[in-house]
Amino acid sequence: MTEQKCTPPMAHPLELIPFFRRWPQSWPRDVLYTVVWSCLMGLVFTALELLFTRGHVRLAEALWPMLLMSNLIGAMIHGGSFVANRLLGGWPRRARGLPRVLFSMSLMALSVFFGVGVGNLIWSGADPFLLLTRHGMWLQLLVVAAIVGLLLFMVRSAAERRAALAVAEAQQKEFAAASARMLAEVRLRALQAQIEPHFLYNTLANVVSLIGPQPAKAQNMLERFIDYLRASLAASRSEEVTLASESTLIAAYLDVLAVRMGERLRYRIDLPDELRQFRIAPMLLQPVVENAIAHGLEPKVEGGEITLSARVEGEHVAIRISDTGVGLNENAPRKPGGGVGLSNLRERLRSLYGSAAKVELLENQPCGMTVRLMLPLNASPTSNPSVP
Repeated sequence: MTEQKCTPPMAHPLELIPFFRRWPQSWPRDVLYTVVWSCLMGLVFTALELLFTRGHVRLAEALWPMLLMSNLIGAMIHGGSFVANRLLGGWPRRARGLPRVLFSMSLMALSVFFGVGVGNLIWSGADPFLLLTRHGMWLQLLVVAAIVGLLLFMVRSAAERRAALAVAEAQQKEFAAASARMLAEVRLRALQAQIEPHFLYNTLANVVSLIGPQPAKAQNMLERFIDYLRASLAASRSEEVTLASESTLIAAYLDVLAVRMGERLRYRIDLPDELRQFRIAPMLLQPVVENAIAHGLEPKVEGGEITLSARVEGEHVAIRISDTGVGLNENAPRKPGGGVGLSNLRERLRSLYGSAAKVELLENQPCGMTVRLMLPLNASPTSNPSVP
């Protein structure tokens, strides 16, 4: 996996405040934020003017022209940044260090001259040129612009560092979720690699033993085994399958085993039509069925029945694999690995669906066990959930 580095969008100073990070970045939001920021700056400069004039200027005389000039300055900075990024190919966003400082201070100086000059022209009709050149006004404004430009650079840089850190954290979580899902899939493939050769050898050995005395039975077993291999190959090449195709795979698998186990194995598959196209991860149910046979029916002399069913329950699809085997009978002989298989299933569900899916182990009456998978109704197993 190659890591791609991208230039983060230019952050707005207000994004340093958590309240203003609730809404995603867009040009209407940024324009609104610029107005809010400009009004805040206007209030600050109004307070400073009243402080230095010591009450010689009334609040209304200072507030409204200052708000007008602050918003003109803010509009100039916002528009200037947008135009500069377009004309310079995004250089202001990528620039760092001294070039970024000089750009911010230059843009601020132009914006301050524009805002003060045009603001006074609108408010009082004063000639902008005469206003900016008399009594060294331009020098005072230049100093103010340099200070405010440096401050704006620091605030915006802090906001962009925070935004870059948030992007990096999101990418790290996404990578962790993808890695967990990949690990679960690798473990599943490794488990299949161990189970399928054993199943293959037993099946072929049974076919060979049946060819002479029961050729029709051998042919049926071989045909269902071919169906199983075909469905298994299709599932292994897909990221998700339908519940109908997964049940077809399980039916073929159980038909093959039924030839060997005879009357000791019976099964039913009960899927409503509305859930046949429900999509799940491939090979999600077969390990549960294998577990039910190995640890439920095989240890029981008379065998039993396996039932696969699915129902919609609220916001979930409940898939049940039930058996009438030995259940939790401590005295019954059982093969090792049952708890490990269930643990692997839980881990795989967590990597596929996060906390939205769960698996439950229920005891049947009078005998046997039920494994119930609760899968989210409107979530795809190929989505990338956050792993808790």
